[in-house]
Amino acid sequence: MDRDFFRRFRRGAAVCSLVFLGLSQPLLADGTPRHGIAMYGEPALPPDFVSLPYAKPDAPFGGRLVEGATGGFDSLNPFILKGTAPWQLRFLAYESLMARNWDEPFSLYGLLAESVTVAEDRSWVEFTLREGARFSDGSPVTVADVIWSYEVLGTQGHPRYLGFAAQTESITQTGPRSLRITFNTADRELALIAGLRPILKKAQWEGRDFTASTINDVPVGSAPYVVAGFEQGRFVTLRRNPDYWGKDLPIRRGTNNLDEIRIEYYGDDSVMFEAFKAGAVTVWRETNAEDWETRFDFDAVRRGDVILSEITHERPTGMTGFVMNTARPHLSDWRVREALILAFNFPYINGTVTGGKQPRITSYFSNSELGLEPGPATGRVRELLEPFAADLPPGTLEGYALPEGDASERNRADLRRAAALLEEAGWRIEGGRLVDDRGAPFTLDILLRQGDRGNLAVIEIYRTALERLGITAGIRPVDNAQYAQAEAAQDFDMMPFRRDLSLSPGNEQRLYWGAAGAGTPGTRNVMGMQVPAADAMIDHMLSTDSREEFIAATRALDRVLMAGRYVIPIWTTNVDRIAHAKQLKFPADTPIYGDRIGWMPDVWWFEE
Repeated sequence: MDRDFFRRFRRGAAVCSLVFLGLSQPLLADGTPRHGIAMYGEPALPPDFVSLPYAKPDAPFGGRLVEGATGGFDSLNPFILKGTAPWQLRFLAYESLMARNWDEPFSLYGLLAESVTVAEDRSWVEFTLREGARFSDGSPVTVADVIWSYEVLGTQGHPRYLGFAAQTESITQTGPRSLRITFNTADRELALIAGLRPILKKAQWEGRDFTASTINDVPVGSAPYVVAGFEQGRFVTLRRNPDYWGKDLPIRRGTNNLDEIRIEYYGDDSVMFEAFKAGAVTVWRETNAEDWETRFDFDAVRRGDVILSEITHERPTGMTGFVMNTARPHLSDWRVREALILAFNFPYINGTVTGGKQPRITSYFSNSELGLEPGPATGRVRELLEPFAADLPPGTLEGYALPEGDASERNRADLRRAAALLEEAGWRIEGGRLVDDRGAPFTLDILLRQGDRGNLAVIEIYRTALERLGITAGIRPVDNAQYAQAEAAQDFDMMPFRRDLSLSPGNEQRLYWGAAGAGTPGTRNVMGMQVPAADAMIDHMLSTDSREEFIAATRALDRVLMAGRYVIPIWTTNVDRIAHAKQLKFPADTPIYGDRIGWMPDVWWFEE
């Protein structure tokens, strides 16, 4: 979609605003406006709900939470590709037309918008803004701000926002507080994605280059928190806005209770953990099961000043591991990637790093009904994949399982299999080194963040196994800014990888695995995969109105991803572990997504 599109709909919006001037409600083709919308069926919460099911409506206000981070930041604009901004700003300082209930797979309820209406075929969606919605500077949130936000994000924003713009046919103002978005693609999720786009203040950027914002340009949002202070690379302080416009909304009741949220940056995890032990950081997320059992025997825990909380969840495992960049010629062959997976002796590494207490991730959507089923593909999953059978790597239809590995360090059987695959792919040993037919050695450039001691420990063990195959693996530790630049430019052979996946996967799957993003600067498809079957499964997920078809397509996509051998999976857990100051409390009822965006610090409170 070209930029002229937005100029055309701006002119249309101006005309429509005159036509509808004086109307208090938009004209709706699909009946009465609704308080919420679901991907399938109806939202779980009724129109008169009091609060989110995992929030405490009468939670007290006050106190502070200090969260640690490693590295640094050089921007406060989380909506553009340039610079590195604290990721928390997007969710604490800016709002969307609608908000999620994290106790449902995918339902939205009105936030900046008081109501939503959709066409029966989801070809358009219409929103009506709340009359009292305000930015943090007290100015009203207008339809013009909403349309401008869609425009600027769709043309100048981070690449993650561009796909929605390409699927938008028109945006039209239909009343003084309402607008309609019409889509050019059959995609049930687009109406929900529209409701989740961040809304910014148009006047702040009038006549300025949105992509060239500096560290001193703090985008103005409408959310409960505002940036109260910062020092580049060291800390950001957010304070609760006492004049926040939406504090009495049901979707907000019992949320955003803390007066202050501070993000402190440290050189590495070890320094940050010492700061937590000393009380300078008040919350710590622990992902290592062995460390959870052995690392928290210090004075503050023994005194009861630090509480150890475990939160169960029902979300998919997602994928954690080390991703391989298939844009690099020596990693483009699935046999080479399989060899690198075989060389990663999971039982030994897991036993050394986590005490063997955490199981391995077996697929991208495991731990949920969306995950692939072991063995050969059957039924509807097989039917969806068979048209692409000739181009799918081995294991997609037949069934793919990760190598079992060996509890001993040597792992001879898997290394023999790896060596055979490398030879089959055209590599040979010459003078103790693995070389191609021109004599060029096989090397791996492994990108890591400075201070990432956990992944460094894993890679050091892995590198020894690679040496036995004749592969030279170089570790490249860089700071946060350099890391973000290298990831955006796909300047790596291998790097740590994490993709959180939900119970309602949708258009973000195009960003993660879609061929259109391969090779694009800033792409989330960091492995560079270009697989027609993956694109087709995502299309089917997004176009079907059948829950059964959606599940089949997701299971088929899971097979394509696993058999593609793009990531070396490591460990997972079905519990979230949080150590926190005893004054920080949370409700007894937790959402099905557990400790994810929308829960901490959102529904937490401070109580002496």
